[in-house]
Amino acid sequence: MSETLVRLDRNTIPSETARPDAAKVVKGDPVHSTWNLEDRDGLYCGLWQSTPGAWRVTYEEWEYVHILEGVSILHEDGHPPVTLRAGDSYVIRPGFKGVWEVVETTLKDYVIRT
Repeated sequence: MSETLVRLDRNTIPSETARPDAAKVVKGDPVHSTWNLEDRDGLYCGLWQSTPGAWRVTYEEWEYVHILEGVSILHEDGHPPVTLRAGDSYVIRPGFKGVWEVVETTLKDYVIRT
């Protein structure tokens, strides 16, 4: 495969495991796994997975998400909650504040631009 065409594959990209900051956790003990494909020049993309739980988020960047598996609910402060299911795609704009809740283990591909 060329250097300009790269397959996004969890089997060939090392994973990183983390938890959200304990002060931001609202419910549960979510564990995040990330397979970063790109991390340069303010562009980040790859795969992200989380086990059930909920935590506060504040976005200062743009993020495109495509849900591959599972169910999550985004609770934006002052707005009705939005359920994200497999097949859904969204753009989260800078300024989003609220809670990301994972109801069923969720896998998404993402592109972040800072």
